[in-house]
Amino acid sequence: MAKRPFIIGIAGGSGSGKTFFLNCFLQHFTPDEVCLVSQDDYYHPVAARMTPEEIALYNFDLPETIDDKQLVADINHLIAGETIFKKEYTFNNRNAVPKILEIKPAPILIIEGLFIFHFKDIAKNIDLRIFLEADEEVALRRRLKRDLIERGYSEDDVMYRWINHVMPAYKEFLLPYRDECEQIVINNTQVADEIIALTEMISKDLRERVL
Repeated sequence: MAKRPFIIGIAGGSGSGKTFFLNCFLQHFTPDEVCLVSQDDYYHPVAARMTPEEIALYNFDLPETIDDKQLVADINHLIAGETIFKKEYTFNNRNAVPKILEIKPAPILIIEGLFIFHFKDIAKNIDLRIFLEADEEVALRRRLKRDLIERGYSEDDVMYRWINHVMPAYKEFLLPYRDECEQIVINNTQVADEIIALTEMISKDLRERVL
């Protein structure tokens, strides 16, 4: 690529509707215009040697669980116009076969994840920060629905993580950066029309500035 990509950082607590927002946002661009790097694909592979009981207690909501050095290195490769290859994170599912993700550079680079504003070597490169938030009861309801149905966790496991891992991490490693963000998205309803309209507005502005 002839010039440095425009870098967008998208972060939100669990249950803030980040995945829904991202999917809507990406629909406004072609694959050649935007690429996405997810912090979730950079967890240190500790779960493979743990029992299910150990996994249930392990705190994945800490910055040290992420291989931030590799994440920064891959971001720098994309900034330099180089394609990267990364193994997909399968959320501790021992039966899932991870895909090898091929991420090609593009004029717009999106980085998403809980700690992306906390990691200074990532935050310093971000041109537009988007912060998603939802009321705690709304976020918890979404988390329960996802983890009980999609990931097969028990309600006790979900509540333990929420109280002891999820909310403390959100308050310590993400919430302090809220007021530094250029866009704050309140997502309590997750109404498709509202999110689509918002992502369309942001993407239109980006097209005028970047593409």
